[in-house]
Amino acid sequence: MNYRTETVKPLSRRLTCSDCGTEFGCDLSGNCWCAEETAKLPMPTTGGDCLCRDCLRKAAEAYRQSQAT
Repeated sequence: MNYRTETVKPLSRRLTCSDCGTEFGCDLSGNCWCAEETAKLPMPTTGGDCLCRDCLRKAAEAYRQSQAT
């Protein structure tokens, strides 16, 4: 019996930051840069998409400050 082996390259997609419009990539295998980012936010409930690294950090800081008051 012959088994066909193929290496499947993880899918990636090009995104546009929903805040500033910067284009960036996302690795759909779960190894996206945001997984390594210390800045975390609650998931958007209004259907928003991913933010670029800079906007994610700014939004996380604004969220932290709003929770501190």
